[in-house]
Amino acid sequence: MSKKKRKPFPEPPDAVEIESLTPEGRGLVRVDGRSVLLHGALPGERVRFRYTRICKNRAEGTVVEVLRAAPERVPVRCPHADICGGCSLQHLNPAAQIRWKQEMLEQVLANTGQVRPERWLPPLAAASWGYRRKARLGVRYVAGKGRTLVGFRERGTSYVTDLRRCEILHPAVGEWIETIAELLDGLSIRARIPQIEMAMGEGPCVLVLRVLEPPSAQDVARLTDSGAAHGLRFYVQEGGPETIRPLPGQGVDLYYDLPNYDLPSADIRLYFQPTDFTQVNLALNSLLVEQARELLALRSDERMLDLFCGLGNFTLPMAHRAAEVLGVEGDPGLAAQARTNAGRNGITNARFIAADLYGRLDHQPWVSQRFHKALLDPPRSGALQVVELLPAMGVERILYVSCYPATLARDADRLVNGFGYRLRAAGVPDMFPHTAHLESMAVFERG
Repeated sequence: MSKKKRKPFPEPPDAVEIESLTPEGRGLVRVDGRSVLLHGALPGERVRFRYTRICKNRAEGTVVEVLRAAPERVPVRCPHADICGGCSLQHLNPAAQIRWKQEMLEQVLANTGQVRPERWLPPLAAASWGYRRKARLGVRYVAGKGRTLVGFRERGTSYVTDLRRCEILHPAVGEWIETIAELLDGLSIRARIPQIEMAMGEGPCVLVLRVLEPPSAQDVARLTDSGAAHGLRFYVQEGGPETIRPLPGQGVDLYYDLPNYDLPSADIRLYFQPTDFTQVNLALNSLLVEQARELLALRSDERMLDLFCGLGNFTLPMAHRAAEVLGVEGDPGLAAQARTNAGRNGITNARFIAADLYGRLDHQPWVSQRFHKALLDPPRSGALQVVELLPAMGVERILYVSCYPATLARDADRLVNGFGYRLRAAGVPDMFPHTAHLESMAVFERG
């Protein structure tokens, strides 16, 4: 049975004028009554493009020529930027990226949350290249190319981008992607490795290989020798998270040699397992924690509640200034690691408990306690359920750190228009330069 041939795309207009930038960082134009989203286009530009996808009411495409450039356009640094899904905004000046992200946040807060901050916080920014220390990269042996590829997925597909280097990954990996691909290509299980997870703190970089069958003794020797030569540590994962282990021969102690990172302003060092959640941008994270401490302005007689506390990234620095801090985390493993971090840093006024913050909480003893201030750092799904609890707990000031503006706006609506808090301030920490990913933070206070 022959495959049905795909209908060819229609010929696009000779040139189009870009109207605006979508939340995904693509230029928007309308052609024949249909919205067309164009990768690589900026507002005000005149461009030629080609279609990559057409649906009933919208289409997608990519720029093939810029006829009139926007003032904010800059040359892309990466030769793979036109196809790689790791970045979407390399062609936009970094300062303009931050301005655009603040505009997106302002629109979402106003339209979805029906709220406006009383003031805007100065944006937080760190180095915009080589910043990423956490990443999940695809691996695929491609018989047609006769070699193994390592990289982010191509934009809009499941294919692995044929990267030679990556400008946003830390140089420990970004400058060695081709070498890592060649290393994996020499393994007996090269066709049985679908993914690498990169985890890096201040010390050596850990690469966790997701393997569908165990590496041979020769594979282990090849990986450990190459790792020692390039400052890499290799772990393997054969099943669930409980199967993650370092390869033998690397001298790794699972307790003492964990990856770690510092928060210098708080004199804190945090240790983590390679697959634990940590912020990808450690320099920006340090600025974020420092600003969080300033905004919460804890006093020595106050108690603080940190919900979705993870490893204690915010909890432990706050403990230096508070009478007591309580961190609550849904992942029992992270809560245990946070306790370990408290002990290693000599902090005795921080407690950590594990609880499902999306489940029933009325049986939890801390729900009936009083706290002066709270910090929320939820996943994309937001924190609406726990937001409902905060007024009755006496919380006067809330710092909300968000990785998804739509749920922040929803929860802000409840806090401001439902419970009478005031949105004192909001701002953008640029955690993911050159991408459309929008991190934000907001400060709420009882009116």
